[in-house]
Amino acid sequence: MMIHTRSLLLSIALAAFGMIGVALYLQHGLDMLPCPLCVIQRYLFIAIGIVALIGAYTRQPKLWTGLGLLAALGGLGTAGKHLWVLAHPGLSCGIDPMETFLNKIPTATYLPFLFRADGLCEDALAPWFGLSIPQWSFLGFGLFTLALGWLLIRRAR
Repeated sequence: MMIHTRSLLLSIALAAFGMIGVALYLQHGLDMLPCPLCVIQRYLFIAIGIVALIGAYTRQPKLWTGLGLLAALGGLGTAGKHLWVLAHPGLSCGIDPMETFLNKIPTATYLPFLFRADGLCEDALAPWFGLSIPQWSFLGFGLFTLALGWLLIRRAR
């Protein structure tokens, strides 16, 4: 049985928005404040979800799949940087110009519950089901990269 492009894109969108739901639960339910790198990853998960939804309902799903793949690759890079910061305890992404910039973007001003960066990268070490939050994020972006890449190289159905 072959998975149809629309079904996979809708599944990707649902999973990406699900990752945002988990992030909001961690922030508001467990008081784990997002750091600047976490907020950038949120933007990328939302971008993947939006372009996957658009791709599922347009006549050019390859274009939107490609944009989603770019966002997933950006997410891999951002989550990888977050893991690198955690592996080098002397470093921090904490209070820096990136945090100030992110918190002044209109989305952070109007939706601070979702996009305000108030945490420190080092706080992401608390394991959640055995992995740190950046490890889960890296895994999610990796799966999105594989799925979106596979959609781009296979024949359309």
